[in-house]
Amino acid sequence: MQLHFQAMPSEPAPADAAAAGDGVLAFGPLSIRLHETIEPLEARWRAMEACDNLSLHQSYDWCRAWARTQGTKLLIVEGVSGGRTQLILPLEIVRHGPVRVARLLATDFSNLNTGLYTRAFRALASPPRLRNALSQARGDFASHFDLLLLDKVPLEWRGDANPFGDLPAILNQNAAFQLPLLGDFERTLAQINAKNRRKKFRNAERRLMELGGYEHIIAPTGNEALVLLETFFRQKSVRFQALGLPDVFRDERTRDFFRALVTTSLSDSEYPLQLHALRLTGAHAGHIAAIAGLSRKGDHVICQFGSLDESVAAGASPGEFLFHLAIRKLCEEGVALFDFGIGDQLYKRSWCTIETPQYDLLWATTPAGSLAATLHRVKAGAKRFIKRNPQIYAFLQRRRSGRQAARAGNDAD
Repeated sequence: MQLHFQAMPSEPAPADAAAAGDGVLAFGPLSIRLHETIEPLEARWRAMEACDNLSLHQSYDWCRAWARTQGTKLLIVEGVSGGRTQLILPLEIVRHGPVRVARLLATDFSNLNTGLYTRAFRALASPPRLRNALSQARGDFASHFDLLLLDKVPLEWRGDANPFGDLPAILNQNAAFQLPLLGDFERTLAQINAKNRRKKFRNAERRLMELGGYEHIIAPTGNEALVLLETFFRQKSVRFQALGLPDVFRDERTRDFFRALVTTSLSDSEYPLQLHALRLTGAHAGHIAAIAGLSRKGDHVICQFGSLDESVAAGASPGEFLFHLAIRKLCEEGVALFDFGIGDQLYKRSWCTIETPQYDLLWATTPAGSLAATLHRVKAGAKRFIKRNPQIYAFLQRRRSGRQAARAGNDAD
């Protein structure tokens, strides 16, 4: 299968493509190879993901962990030109009734998606070339899926426009929130009221010392990380139950996915999942008051999740305290951006100076896919409305939690 990128006779080749060190694409075909496994692509994949501006959620280790634990049908799209891989879209095929939807691997637990591509591909695929090329190949893709759904995609990320941004899009109901790290922790705090932050930290530290002290621990890859991850699952389950919300980590395959991530060791500047915790000492020695799961790719760190056990140190705001410790450490390690991830919460707004809107990109290959895309747009609009109305949102979450509990009871029977 080939995608043909065409230009008007008077249109010059994209300057960015010519300048890219990852290969020059002339106007013409991009050969598409479809793979059902990811292993044959490992070397090319790892080389392409090295760019800081591409999401760690499309990194090889993240996608491999999902593929090995979920058993879904994979469709890895590789675009090749000039003898080099220029594009990788790691997809899985899921069915919604009779409709086959191709979506990014592990997207339910992704905070930001970009796909993987070279600078040359980004220049070549500038609007409207990619959309026109896909239209010409629609019939070929239709044999594999009815709808391509690339969700949670920022149309612009760290100064670069996403090459898929010309596809039909709808605003996702959630944005993501980031804090630039300016090399020095004090300069970083100055963006978000440093005086108030320091006062909160001192007060929290005083309370923790009155309880017997604390440790900021980072679990090394292996058994210690697995033990801490199980503590996170327990804490999160209790929290969800108290709030009347469904436990998104309840499924054992989901837990296996995070177990695979937390036991994957790369380097100090590259890790798919690293667990930080606030552990009490003294009279409450061993008590884990807060946990944060962080992922790092280059100079970008994402907080994937967090949990609390406030049975001992609630007055010290252990979650906020742990973020303070972690961000201070990351400033010293050369991280440029701390990402609190997707979802609008007050604590994120208190830390962050950047709000990044995200979009769901939908490209249908069949009439069934077009109908599914329309339904997705309606649902996304409804979700945005619900999230702007907290009472409606809380009511629906309680109903959802009740249905989950009922299913769990039936399974036990």
